[in-house]
Amino acid sequence: MAIGLFSFSPGDPRRLVFGVLLLLLVDAIWVGSSELTKNAGFDKPYFSTYAKTSMFILYLGGFLFWRPWREQCCSHSEPLYVPIKLSDSERSSVASDLDKLESVETSPALLKKKGKVRFSNLLEVRHMSGTEAEAANLARMSYTASLRLEESHSRSANKLHPKQVAKIALLFCIPWFLGNLSYQEALDETQAAVVNILSSTSGLFTLILAALFPSSYGDKFTASKLVAVLLSIGGIVLVSMSHTNQQDQLQLGALWALCGAALYAVYLVMLKKKVDNEERLDIPMFFGFVGMFNMVLLWPGLLVLHHLKLESFVWPTPQQWMYLALNGLIGTVLSEFLWLWGCFLTSSLIATLSLSLTIPLTVLVDIFLKKVSFNWMFFMGIPPVFLSFFAVTFLSHWDDWDPVMVVLKKALHCFCHCRRRTHARSPEDLEQRESLIGIEDGSGSQEEMEGCT
Repeated sequence: MAIGLFSFSPGDPRRLVFGVLLLLLVDAIWVGSSELTKNAGFDKPYFSTYAKTSMFILYLGGFLFWRPWREQCCSHSEPLYVPIKLSDSERSSVASDLDKLESVETSPALLKKKGKVRFSNLLEVRHMSGTEAEAANLARMSYTASLRLEESHSRSANKLHPKQVAKIALLFCIPWFLGNLSYQEALDETQAAVVNILSSTSGLFTLILAALFPSSYGDKFTASKLVAVLLSIGGIVLVSMSHTNQQDQLQLGALWALCGAALYAVYLVMLKKKVDNEERLDIPMFFGFVGMFNMVLLWPGLLVLHHLKLESFVWPTPQQWMYLALNGLIGTVLSEFLWLWGCFLTSSLIATLSLSLTIPLTVLVDIFLKKVSFNWMFFMGIPPVFLSFFAVTFLSHWDDWDPVMVVLKKALHCFCHCRRRTHARSPEDLEQRESLIGIEDGSGSQEEMEGCT
């Protein structure tokens, strides 16, 4: 829907800038969403994830209010010619009228008279084919308008059919749900700051998976991207080591957060491998089918967890429903759409590293609202995370630029050159050198003796 209003060519720099702005907006939404989940007081991760994921089904309302979606479902091949159906009596009367008209037009008396125009009462209606109608419509337009219409038609022809979108949604709905469930379980076990930090390790998983299953030229593995991801991981380690209290909860929450990060990377890289361009996949339609399949397939999990006493089924209070609805509509329905859109506009690695930018916002929220104290290690880990995100953004803008590899090659060349100069010489070179040294020593001693005399 809104994607058609902000369509950019693959080489347009505005595409990358707009994608980064979308990811920054999603960061702000997710930080508020995580804090809102804490304030809701409803510690039911599976139920919360199921309820918020089911809200994606609201996107399927586009079939009622968005005409292009309905046209995709009802599109059929248009006939080149639609004949007129006539009965036998009508067909005989038409034939007689045509014979009379032909005899009148060829009569000698009519040919001697001055030419006059006579219209027959016989009317014939024909259905113009879609190709001819489109060509006639383009002929009446200006050149720029015709180019704009042809570009719009090419985009619509390249889009996936709703059946294909539904198959892709069925394939990815389970990994997406498990990734979000892991994130909710992590929020239930530890602080939101730790969860957001450890979730940013999905950059490492994304870098590895994107190199194994590349979807575009920007997904190739480079030494600079590896250094940027390791720099982000180093900042994450510093931040994680700053939390000395609640170690048991931190370990369990870290496990859930890392599991969610890996599932997010799998979901994102595989989806971009399946659909390489945002213009092919209608993202709202995709999430609408994801919500429908999750609602239909995953409701038995509520009963299973209640029977196993892992998560008791409790109906939320009206206030808790209000928190869940706001969090689901803003923190899930809207933010996931913007995040996936930003991923298609930039790259899967930039999208996953953008998760790490939630750190400063989360720190500000925890410091000013919850009075949480952090030591110097926490703040020392923030700059590397920022630096890694913007470094990968610049590296994605210049695909062939790998400064770390250039520096390594120059260092290796200098090392090999210096080693070659200090390498041991051959025996013949050593003999010649010794003889030259002996001659120089003899001449030097002779000069000294002459000087003494």
